[in-house]
Amino acid sequence: MLYVCIATQDNVSTIGLLLWKLRKVFHEFPREYHILVADDASTDGTAETLETYQRALPLTLTRQRQRIGTSRCLDLLLRDALARSDRLRRDCVVTLPADFSHSPGVLPDLVRRFESGADVIIGESDLSGQPFAMRLVRRWAPWLLRPGVVLPGVRDLLSGVTLIRLVTLKNCLREGERPMLDTEGLAARAELVARASASARQISAVTIAPHTNGAAPRLPDPPLTVALSLFRAGRTLRIPRPETAIQRA
Repeated sequence: MLYVCIATQDNVSTIGLLLWKLRKVFHEFPREYHILVADDASTDGTAETLETYQRALPLTLTRQRQRIGTSRCLDLLLRDALARSDRLRRDCVVTLPADFSHSPGVLPDLVRRFESGADVIIGESDLSGQPFAMRLVRRWAPWLLRPGVVLPGVRDLLSGVTLIRLVTLKNCLREGERPMLDTEGLAARAELVARASASARQISAVTIAPHTNGAAPRLPDPPLTVALSLFRAGRTLRIPRPETAIQRA
């Protein structure tokens, strides 16, 4: 089973297109899948769009009455996937950004690598279509995140597209009710990749093209704010380096 995890907040303009594309991808690339979506108290009609797609897709929707943050929503989705599976070595989760900055069309390549033995597959964007300042931040992200997050050979930690084998994900859980992720925003994407990679036996990186719809993706924060959040994360997190080298096509 492939669990597709999407944390959304006020993405009414993109969430329907993303789900429609997911349905099309799995029609052409048949796999057993289930979509898990957490709506972080959206106020723009996102919830209504999601309810419509529940009737057409294998989709489970949870909605927060008050905002708890994207990383906390993602943590709940990942735990939900673990609770649903009884085949942790054979099942996996994949995270996708709700803003459709990357198309689900990247999934077949990720799944094939998973079926070939990879425990973590990292989607690396080629950054085309990003504003110049944001391209700089993303290129410098591996340096900004040091020394707390170090993944030698990974070029992009911020795409939000990651596939993780469930048994590897389980090893990332903390004792008690502590959330898996300490950071928020784009830093949380890098943190998830680092925590999963630290427990993985085989890691693969795949270049993924951004979704092109004629408009640049919506940025959650100004580039300088993102850079500062990555810098702070690098000095507060202490995630072990992976013991295995990153594999590439």
